[in-house]
Amino acid sequence: MNRRGRTPLLAGGTGRKGPAGAASRPRSGPQGPAQHTLFAAQKAAPAKDGTLTLEGEVVRVTYENDQTGFRVVKVAIDGHEAPLPWVGRFQPVAPGTRVRATGRYERDGRHGDQLRVETLLEIAPSTLQGLEKYLGSGMVAGVGPVFAKRIVETLGVDALRVLDEEPERLAEVPGLGSRRAEAVAKAWASQRVIRDIMIFLQQHGASAALATRIYKRFGASAIDIVKRAPYRLALEVWGVGFKTADQIARAVGVSPDAPERAQAGVLQMLSDLAGKGHVYAERNALVAAAALMLEREEEGVNRAIDALALSGRARVETLPSGEVAVYESTLYEAEARLAERLLALLRAPGRPLAGRRGEPPEVVAQAAIESFEARTRVALAPAQRDAIEQAARSKILVITGGPGVGKTTIVRAILALFDLAGHTVRLAAPTGRAAKRMSEATGREAVTLHRMLEFDPKERGFLRKKGRALEADVLIVDEASMIDLPLCDALTQATSDEARLVLVGDVDQLPSVGPGAVLRDIIASGAIPTVRLSQIFRQAEGSLIVQNAHRIHDGEKPEGATDKRGEFFVFQRKDPEEAAATIHELVTERIPRGFGLHPVRDVQVLSPMNKGPVGTIALNETLQRSLNPDGPSVTRGGKVFRLGDKVMQLKNDYDREVYNGDVGLVRAIDAEAGTLTVTFDGRDVAYEESDLDELVLAYATTIHKSQGSEYPAVVVTLLSQHFVMLSRNLLYTAVTRGKRLVVLVTDGRALNLALSETRREERQTGLAHRLRRG
Repeated sequence: MNRRGRTPLLAGGTGRKGPAGAASRPRSGPQGPAQHTLFAAQKAAPAKDGTLTLEGEVVRVTYENDQTGFRVVKVAIDGHEAPLPWVGRFQPVAPGTRVRATGRYERDGRHGDQLRVETLLEIAPSTLQGLEKYLGSGMVAGVGPVFAKRIVETLGVDALRVLDEEPERLAEVPGLGSRRAEAVAKAWASQRVIRDIMIFLQQHGASAALATRIYKRFGASAIDIVKRAPYRLALEVWGVGFKTADQIARAVGVSPDAPERAQAGVLQMLSDLAGKGHVYAERNALVAAAALMLEREEEGVNRAIDALALSGRARVETLPSGEVAVYESTLYEAEARLAERLLALLRAPGRPLAGRRGEPPEVVAQAAIESFEARTRVALAPAQRDAIEQAARSKILVITGGPGVGKTTIVRAILALFDLAGHTVRLAAPTGRAAKRMSEATGREAVTLHRMLEFDPKERGFLRKKGRALEADVLIVDEASMIDLPLCDALTQATSDEARLVLVGDVDQLPSVGPGAVLRDIIASGAIPTVRLSQIFRQAEGSLIVQNAHRIHDGEKPEGATDKRGEFFVFQRKDPEEAAATIHELVTERIPRGFGLHPVRDVQVLSPMNKGPVGTIALNETLQRSLNPDGPSVTRGGKVFRLGDKVMQLKNDYDREVYNGDVGLVRAIDAEAGTLTVTFDGRDVAYEESDLDELVLAYATTIHKSQGSEYPAVVVTLLSQHFVMLSRNLLYTAVTRGKRLVVLVTDGRALNLALSETRREERQTGLAHRLRRG
């Protein structure tokens, strides 16, 4: 590290191999019949377009990448002495599979003769030995070489037909048993459907990995859905973009000028905007962007919007500002329903808040304040007292404020208030980490909102809802800035008319990852009682982290510590590569040595962006090489996951109860199967190979993804190259993630840009004006 950045505290010092045929392009093109023996062996010649059709049996799978669908297999060609490599993008094929492929002969300068596959079809094995190898290759869960041999010995060459048409006959196989026979039959049926889907999609330009995800989403109906409504792939299958869905749609015969294509493009644009937090799109901007993506005239896009509105899949509304908003229908309904429900809860009479002798709410509040102060020996500030009195009077209350202003103290005091009144209280937070902190701070059970609302993965919805409300007099929700529009809608629908709702959070943080800016809109509307805490309390006054958070909030530069036991440090680095080297040294050497913190469990690197030398992707690769270089691993799409890695979930997975932004450690690896197990807050979650797209390394993560989390130490990078992202609340959110230590690696220009940029992350939402108009 450059010596000019040293401080007294932190002083110190500085898979599998690639596929055959992939490393180099062929050095000679298709050869004539006289130049290789395959034509004689097959008694065939290339077609006029230079393609060749070959048939044989798969001997070995040399390489495969399920993310791209690229594979290299060795195939024993009929009538040809040596197996020939077949390379290209096609569905998985097991050893023993008989296959027919169309492709082009290549002579690669490094790997020799090979067939560049364009299409590939499976043919049932024709020999008992081939059947045995095919079934025992691991393609069918529960069937290895031993049981494959027994199946073939019992059912003979008819085995595949029996599996397809009479799977109950598997019970005849010695040692298989009825329960296992049933499981094998199901596994066979499942993989056959997947393989049929893969073949169909491959013929229409999709990859094998995509086929697996489509099957998981649509099941046995996948091919029918893809044929009838191919654009559903982009909207309903995670990781599929409009471009891929459009390619498949064209392959199954959808015209570029088809009305359904324009409508799908509009819905895709609305979905993409929702992914960025917006609830609606301004019509003119939406039309221009969709027309550009679709390469169509704007008139056609306008017709598509009108058709979507007529069918109920979109809603068009003129806002008080005069702009015309286009909503995807479910978000429109959620926003309108949430506004209506909040106002209804506010007006509905609640369970009377009276003391045991019938004292009015203000008397109960005063008694609770006095009792709490006496028991905790804490003198509440005027704003805190006001919050407790407001909680006694109001059906809904918002409490907001930055670090060190006593939000946790207020929650404990409000609990004392409702205990005194004999009310039942339930505590919740958007994430497991936030719920755990809430439990530790209050000594009461706190759960995630999804658990409290009883999410049902099969129904993909909450069991607690209107008509089956939560059984509680009071609901207190922490980290409310993280609650997005659909989740807040679900929460209020499950809140009984007489219950009270208390939302606690820091409105100056970044808004939720999902669509909406709910806490910000509720406060901005002025329709909901709100208490803003701003006084920093004595126990937090000595914290440089807290002081600097408030300086940043007010547009002032943070101050770095000067003594070696400080907790906030600023390193000036202009050059991105130099900044990356500094971050690496801080995480791997200086922080662990200076503070005794574990570099993986306790230290989190935060960056505004994923790309670039100081983006999360590059930093994760560098930190993984240093902190966890060896051990069992699996590779997915170029990402290597190793035993002991810190990883993050990228999407809400309701089946496994793991959510976007959750961070865990890889606890187990099965390199052969390509699977792993991740521990999230003490709970193990298993990932199949096709699920690994949902994970990324998390030694470094974006500031947006860190919302609601706290770490013993954070290292924050903020450079001029991040200028499009720089804002005051981005920096504020980053530094408030650290509990014991914050290290800011920045340059003066970037810091000034961030502090001067008072804009918050603007989101197009209509909740505030709906609440105002009542």
